[in-house]
Amino acid sequence: MARFATPSHARFTHWGHWISVVFAMLTGAYLFGGGIWLSTIGGSPYYVVAGIVWLAFAWLMLRRYAYSLVVYAALLIATLAWSVAESGTDLWALAPRLDVLVVFGIWLVVPPVSAAFDTDRRRGALTLGASLVICVAVLIYAAFNDPQQVNGALAAGATTPTLQGDAHAGDWTAYGHTQAGTRYSRLSQINEHNVSDLKVAWTFETGDKKGPQDPVEITNEVTPLKVGDTLYLCSPHQILFALDAATGKEKWRFDPKLKPDPSFQHVTCRGVSYYDEQASATAPSQQTSIAQGATRAMCTRRVILPVNDGHLYELDADTGRPCPAFGNTGDLDLQHLQPVQTAGQYEPTSPPVIAGKVIVVAGAVTDNFSTREPSGVIRGFDVDTGRLVWAFDTGSDTPNAIPDDQHTFTKNSPNSWAPAAYDPKLDLVYLPMGVKTPDIWGGDRTPALERYASGLLALHASTGKLAWFYQTVHHDLWDMDVPSQPTLADITDRNGNTVPAIYVPAKTGNIFVLDRRNGHLLVPAPERPVPQGAARGDHVSPTQPFSALTFRPSKNLTGADMWGATMYDQLVCRVMFHRLRYEGPFTPPSEQGTLVFPGNLGMFEWGGIAVDTDRQIAIANPIALPFVSKLIPRGPRNPIEPPQAGQNGTGAEAGVQPQYGVPFGVTLNPFMSPIGLPCKQPAWGYVAALDLRTNQVVWKKRIGTVRDSAPLPIPLRMGMPMLGGPVTTAGHVFFIGATADNYLRAFSTDTGKELWSARLPAGGQATPMTYEVNGKQYVVIAAGGHGSFGTKLGDYVIAYALP
Repeated sequence: MARFATPSHARFTHWGHWISVVFAMLTGAYLFGGGIWLSTIGGSPYYVVAGIVWLAFAWLMLRRYAYSLVVYAALLIATLAWSVAESGTDLWALAPRLDVLVVFGIWLVVPPVSAAFDTDRRRGALTLGASLVICVAVLIYAAFNDPQQVNGALAAGATTPTLQGDAHAGDWTAYGHTQAGTRYSRLSQINEHNVSDLKVAWTFETGDKKGPQDPVEITNEVTPLKVGDTLYLCSPHQILFALDAATGKEKWRFDPKLKPDPSFQHVTCRGVSYYDEQASATAPSQQTSIAQGATRAMCTRRVILPVNDGHLYELDADTGRPCPAFGNTGDLDLQHLQPVQTAGQYEPTSPPVIAGKVIVVAGAVTDNFSTREPSGVIRGFDVDTGRLVWAFDTGSDTPNAIPDDQHTFTKNSPNSWAPAAYDPKLDLVYLPMGVKTPDIWGGDRTPALERYASGLLALHASTGKLAWFYQTVHHDLWDMDVPSQPTLADITDRNGNTVPAIYVPAKTGNIFVLDRRNGHLLVPAPERPVPQGAARGDHVSPTQPFSALTFRPSKNLTGADMWGATMYDQLVCRVMFHRLRYEGPFTPPSEQGTLVFPGNLGMFEWGGIAVDTDRQIAIANPIALPFVSKLIPRGPRNPIEPPQAGQNGTGAEAGVQPQYGVPFGVTLNPFMSPIGLPCKQPAWGYVAALDLRTNQVVWKKRIGTVRDSAPLPIPLRMGMPMLGGPVTTAGHVFFIGATADNYLRAFSTDTGKELWSARLPAGGQATPMTYEVNGKQYVVIAAGGHGSFGTKLGDYVIAYALP
């Protein structure tokens, strides 16, 4: 020990000892005080006990007793046992319970520090060292044995090659590849064996970035279309680009000159629609006018562009020029007959469905703003002229009635903002429905305004007449709308029968499986009791449907599920959890504050699922991030009406939502710790595979790292939240961006193994797509980021191909 006897080592020992004592005393006081608070509101008593032991250890260490190290070793082992009992061998659950203890334990056994203790320090140091070895061994085991992971393998199945001689086999002609919304391509040039060789083929920069005139965060969510040798895509401000599919060079662009103002909730474009006069399926005959003939002469192939200010443009696919016979020289005003025509309060953000000769259009309505907002009416317009063919007003007693110029559609009726799907054989369009706004209090809703809310609406595409409706949430008080494009697939059941199914991912984590002919359930979704006790003036449905095909958690959250970077912020998250109202899914909103899990962002979002219709498998990317909603009663600082018409500027997922005209405003925020980390332990995002014949999850893996979220850019794979969806291929590989780190990844559809990743220059909160041109397969993603999601903004469109 003589080598530690120099003055410098003596000073280190002296100051190291006092630093250790002060740290232990402060930690003990914090844990004891916080633990008392937590215990009184129903939380774990561990922190009280741990605080007492820390304080005892600090006193013993102050007296320089070496057996204080034995006390600390006992605390470490007891905490390890408690941690495993609470959370199992999940590395990220164990880390905040043990990280401070282990690091401080290592500090204590460093010879210059341990030299401060009495002559029995060797025994204490060895005891503490042994406990540290045990803890580290458990953590190493946990790093390679993830209890949240489901390991399995799909049956290999046969690869279905691209059909030879089919000129359109390599195209991507609708948002979800086809209007069935499968996000599945039969291309297999890129496959699980060679996907690791992918390289950037070309990059295109749109030049459309957030500017000083934008009052809200912009988001880049586009999935391009590919027809022939051309890609069609829109940027956040709805500038439409046509690119050469092989090189990414611009052919033409169209700028609708969108001018966002404070009333806008979104500045985004998920995609455009394509119509080919010659290739389109026939629909009920309509009169052909001279104007229609002129349209055909100029616009045989057309691109339909929705714009956030409530307009719809039809453009010549070859030149980008407006089609003169459509609307007002190519511009259709969707604000006509709307009860509120403030630009930005009705926003068509998703591409419309092209159903034969009818364009089916729906749009987003500002969430939680007021009781005087635009209608969520769904409309069918003639594809040649823009003439209104039919309407389905979801809040009207007579939904198909079209008002005259002295009347309007129903204000605040449920809207459909996500992409729809279409079955031309059945002449049915399937629309995912939202809820009447304001969303988080429903005491003023009439039966008519609830009849078609938060569910799947099937309409006859040629007439707009109701075919059927299935409600996924009754009296929705949580904004648990259907957020994703549904997917059509013909599935072989256990008895060998082929069933025309539709898969409906919901924010609740349920995937409802229905017969798309009549809306009858194919997978059971029994009604189950849910928590009661609504806010003043409201009520709660006694039951809600719970699908047997689901990613929702199997049990309710508890204090043990709370998380943090350390035991300090984890304790705060536990206190916050127990102070909120939470009784499981569908706990009603409250003035106390309600934990909403699955959160308002949903377990599924607009990216949907990808369905390989040949192998009858699905790829899903559910997320698990709780939110907190708190109702704010009206008062001097919370008026019942807006101070000035048109003022908004509030996002749908976070911040204060005014809900003017009802008794409460509401705050909606992710459930985060004081240092900005989610209070629920990871994972917050997964990729998973479903066997659609058995409706079983075959494998499930975490996806995403904290590289672009943490203070240090360390690529720790924790399972990150996502916005965007997957695309799968016949090459037994699927692609997904979406995560809060800036990557495009490829996985094996058979096992979920990550096969390849590419670093993106901005956030990839868009669903990728794949196509073939000149014999080469490409994978394309828009990397433009997402303002409200917090990822890096940009203006990139990037294509990858084999070298």
